[in-house]
Amino acid sequence: MKTPSLEFATILRKTARRLENGAAYNWCHMGRCNCGHIAQTITRFTPAEIHEMALLKAGDWKDQTIDHCTTTGLTIDHIIETILSYGLRREDLAHIERLSDQKVLLQMSPERRINLDYRNREDVIHYMRTWADLIENTLIEKAGDIQGIFDSATEKRHKLKQEVVLV
Repeated sequence: MKTPSLEFATILRKTARRLENGAAYNWCHMGRCNCGHIAQTITRFTPAEIHEMALLKAGDWKDQTIDHCTTTGLTIDHIIETILSYGLRREDLAHIERLSDQKVLLQMSPERRINLDYRNREDVIHYMRTWADLIENTLIEKAGDIQGIFDSATEKRHKLKQEVVLV
């Protein structure tokens, strides 16, 4: 499974902070919805610019991600490609839009999960911060696994050197 980058966790936190500080939010607006806010953070395009670009293709962010093609020359496809470059998969964008990734949801209390509304600013903020925590913890765990492999290999080399000296 692909893990988004640490840089994307930072993007999630910046986006959540912007929303918390009162950035305009409207789930029905392609530049002010969940993915629209992520796109704003990454690209610095305005909500109106993102919305206008997105309207050149049919559908919401999930549909546009499915139909995403790097050769169309459409700016919305470039925005999607840029978001994906942070280690995301296409389905991650659909999950952001609907706050539906089970791995993220399982990090929340059952009560919070049950009452989660993808159109609610506070729920979007909570989801983004929870996902950022999950990304960071996953990367720390992977780094620990790599360190463990490195330590094990170093220990084996050390034992082999001792055996060579004894012979």
